[in-house]
Amino acid sequence: MRYLLILLLFGLQSVQLFAQTNTYSISFENAEHHEASISATFQNIKTDTLSLRMSRTSPGRYALHEFAKNVYNFKAIDSKGNNLKVTRTNPYEWNVFGHDGTVKISYTLFANRGDGTYSQIDETHAHLNIPATFMYALSLKDRKIEVDFNTRDDLKWKIATQLPQVKDNTYSAPNLYYFMDSPTELSNHKVREFTVDGQTIKLALHDPGTEEAADLYFEKVKKVVLAEKEVFGELPTFDYGSYTFLACYIPNASGDGMEHRNSTILTSTRTLANGGMDGNIGTVSHEFFHSWNVERIRPKSLEPFNFEQANMSGELWFAEGFTSYYTNLILCRAGLITPKKYVEGITGTFNYVWNSPARQFFNPIEMSYQAPFVDAATSVDPVNRENTFISYYSYGSVLGLALDLSLREKGLNLDDFMKLVWNTYGKTESPYTIENLDKTLNTYAGEDFGNNFFNSFIYKSEMPSYTELFKTVGVSLSQNKEAAYIGAAVSITDDLNGKIRSNTKIGSPAYIAGLDKDDIITAINGDKFPNGIQFNKFIENEFKPNDKLSISFLRNGKERKTEVTLTADPNYTISLIEKNEEAPSKKVLKARKAWLKVE
Repeated sequence: MRYLLILLLFGLQSVQLFAQTNTYSISFENAEHHEASISATFQNIKTDTLSLRMSRTSPGRYALHEFAKNVYNFKAIDSKGNNLKVTRTNPYEWNVFGHDGTVKISYTLFANRGDGTYSQIDETHAHLNIPATFMYALSLKDRKIEVDFNTRDDLKWKIATQLPQVKDNTYSAPNLYYFMDSPTELSNHKVREFTVDGQTIKLALHDPGTEEAADLYFEKVKKVVLAEKEVFGELPTFDYGSYTFLACYIPNASGDGMEHRNSTILTSTRTLANGGMDGNIGTVSHEFFHSWNVERIRPKSLEPFNFEQANMSGELWFAEGFTSYYTNLILCRAGLITPKKYVEGITGTFNYVWNSPARQFFNPIEMSYQAPFVDAATSVDPVNRENTFISYYSYGSVLGLALDLSLREKGLNLDDFMKLVWNTYGKTESPYTIENLDKTLNTYAGEDFGNNFFNSFIYKSEMPSYTELFKTVGVSLSQNKEAAYIGAAVSITDDLNGKIRSNTKIGSPAYIAGLDKDDIITAINGDKFPNGIQFNKFIENEFKPNDKLSISFLRNGKERKTEVTLTADPNYTISLIEKNEEAPSKKVLKARKAWLKVE
């Protein structure tokens, strides 16, 4: 009798445990038309109404995306198969009532964008971003979740995900938050893996190339992983002992990268054989760095992540921007790009930030606040981003560069500062604030240094002295004072007119002259444009700074004229000083090698 009671008790506990598990199933019979059939069961519901939702956001994104727009054919029944009543009070919520403690739902999902935010279903793969795919019950957010992925065996699909496997095609999540953070790739992908300090790093590669190409690419991935480990001194502790790169390099994907706690999505239209071998590895570098900086070194403003509204954070200049600084630096340190290519590659980002009029409106914190408006956000009305916004990726990247070189002048470095932030906030998973970063820099480099950096460049919009900082590592920052500049992005039309394709930059010659987006330049000094030359090249070749140009243009179909006074091109060229036949001193060469970690 004692053993019988034990067995009965064990059986009762198993039933209760199962009743506390939300179960999902997804299948892809109509994949050629980008549809998935999804069902879910929610048991032991204590309230008279169960509210089911589609997320409006996705981890790693800050804007609204309204995934409910791709859901249709929704049905709800109870445990006996009776149809349940459903009401809608907003576009992304279904309220189900009249149930018997169990609600079973089914719906159809349309999905045809393969990137880090959305889902894509076709005969090449089922690329599933969980918030874009599955409904959820917020009231049951702490329950365990199990999902059965019904793969297309005829298409040789396998499953790649950070979700732990239960058995066969069934995977689980300990709660809703982990489930929503677990993208999943179903495809005929190649798998590579290696072990670092007892943890497994996997690459699930959906690419049409050869096994040899996959091997070669994975060697690059391994170098990135090990170089980034050196920055922090250790890998994060991944929840199930592994980290998975979900790489889709196929023509029908959209270029993107999106970090998650124990995995990342990497998508590109470039296959390995078509430029992706070198062109895609930068996204690997950026996203894996996030496994420390963002996923565990976590801004308090993003905790907990809100699936019902836009997520705003003032720390993105650090979370995204400093990660962007390390992106190509890591490639250089790993030997995947040369120091020359790395240094010259800084040029575009530097000029974008340095010459932007937007710094007069917002500091890096406030630029970070703009994320819900710019992070893959969509709107139909024109905006003035050319003059009011600098990407927090770029802004933070050039500030990370300045901080690193400034610290190195003191015998310190950004790597060790990042280690301190990691040990203080990342390993303990204690969300940080901007004030915490300020205090940590004070601790690491002294109050005068830390306060000056934050007060000048974070709380305000001043720019560091890059010319002097670059000199310390043998890098040249130069301008061509003889090159003319007008400050308008112009496309030459078939009839040899010039259409201004974006807002002219505040303070530029074109802006001062009153030229604006969509104006059609018909003549300069009475002449048409010559055929077969880009507009900016034409200005540089034919004119000098301080030249005055008589501009004829059309605005809303009416002929107008203005005068433009050209200035010198404000853009800089960044290069190693050896390019100018200048030899670095031993001190400078030593500093450069310490920075780039190359011989």
